[in-house]
Amino acid sequence: MSYARVLCVGLVGVTGHLVEVEADLSQGLPAVVLTGLPDTALHEARDRVRAAILNSGEGWPNRRITVNLLPAMLPKFGSAFDLSIAIALLAGAGELPLKALDGVVFLGELGLDGAVRAVRGVLPMVAAAADAGIRRVVVPRANAREAAVVPGIAVGAVDTLRRLIGFLRGNDLLLVPPPEAGPPPPGGPDLADVAGQELGRIALEVAAAGGHHLALVGPPGAGKTMLAERLPSILPELDDAAALEVTALRSIAGVLPPEGALVRRPPFEAPHHSASLAALVGGGPGLARPGALSLAHRGVLFLDEAPEFAARTLQALRQPLESGRVILARARGSTEYPARVQLVLAANPCPCASPAGDQYCQCSPGARRRYLGKLTGPLLDRIDIHIKLASLGAAQLLTATGPAEPSAAVAARVAKARAAAAARWSGEGWQVNADVPGPFLRRPPWRLEAEATASLRRGLESGALSARGFDRVLRLAWTIADLDGRDTPGAADVAEAAQLRMGDAHDRQIRP
Repeated sequence: MSYARVLCVGLVGVTGHLVEVEADLSQGLPAVVLTGLPDTALHEARDRVRAAILNSGEGWPNRRITVNLLPAMLPKFGSAFDLSIAIALLAGAGELPLKALDGVVFLGELGLDGAVRAVRGVLPMVAAAADAGIRRVVVPRANAREAAVVPGIAVGAVDTLRRLIGFLRGNDLLLVPPPEAGPPPPGGPDLADVAGQELGRIALEVAAAGGHHLALVGPPGAGKTMLAERLPSILPELDDAAALEVTALRSIAGVLPPEGALVRRPPFEAPHHSASLAALVGGGPGLARPGALSLAHRGVLFLDEAPEFAARTLQALRQPLESGRVILARARGSTEYPARVQLVLAANPCPCASPAGDQYCQCSPGARRRYLGKLTGPLLDRIDIHIKLASLGAAQLLTATGPAEPSAAVAARVAKARAAAAARWSGEGWQVNADVPGPFLRRPPWRLEAEATASLRRGLESGALSARGFDRVLRLAWTIADLDGRDTPGAADVAEAAQLRMGDAHDRQIRP
């Protein structure tokens, strides 16, 4: 028989699509024709597959070979099709039994020596195969543990094309995926390391409990970066669905840890202020890759020295912060990546960034306004909490009687508050208060008493507060009530939320 069909999976963003790799061998001048919207890496597969087959001890069929990738209208990217093309070609030449190929997905890149090399995106590919009813996959040995994360799939691992050919002929065995690695050891930055900054610690706790965005402004050494780096330590671990999303994104980006286990800790991404637009939101030729914004999905995106980022790069965050996703449109189609993050911005109050604060600042009022003006109003309007941190004094640094409250204690309160919010919004499908649409909170039975929101209405009428800001204060008030164990926010909760939103909170005004 001169025809064979093998299954593979193609990725568009994080969505996998089952692809049929057809190989037809016919009479005519020897040639290899590849059809089905392949990209450059796939066109080069012809040479890789030929060398791999020959160096695996097999003969190359001297015939006209047509390889078609179905569905033909779906763009195909990357080198993960190499293994399936080689198997389809050998089966079409009559060298492999066709029955052994039924219902099996083959993924892997071939080296010229016949080695099967790891590829990106194996986890979402295998998950897509499972959704399509496939129960057996063959993947490179380096991707085996990652593929085994998907339940209900029998994973076979190969290191060489020769081994796979021997297995299909019944003369060899596939490699067994290594056992799942245990949970990573606890570690990472802890809130106990932060001296002073009670206001900053409380703002961090409220942000973690409600999933709110946070902006920190203060002189160098005030603790902005230390606080931001410790936000993941007080966030709950990811559930199965969120962990699968996060792990799939890191697999596509090629930054999955070697053990290949599900990522359970909320990710933390802190790109440098020189990062390009594509590095932050995603992009690149061919299949657009996820940027730092998507790699921080279900975790924290920290922009240190935020005014130093390019204005165009910062403004690109506005839409994803609202929608929780990034859509990258290209000439050959669009790619969508999830991007539900907690954004933390940190900024110095002025260009000179005097550690002593305003007392020794050499910047003019105009220079200070221009510097912070790089963080435009539409972007800041999407930030729930605005905090001004003061520089630390000797008393805060040197006279502490013991370590500050550790992350574990704060995380317990955050988990309790999140559980209350999840139970309250369970019928609507929301997990944290930051996800609740504003109109929902302004309608009965969730609308607060008029006395509690009187000051907010005055701010809305005077223009000091936007409609979006009004809704965000309401969400903050619900989070503060959850932390304090109250079923409904009161006037004090709304006042505290307004202080955190407007950036005029002081230590003595915040709950002890």
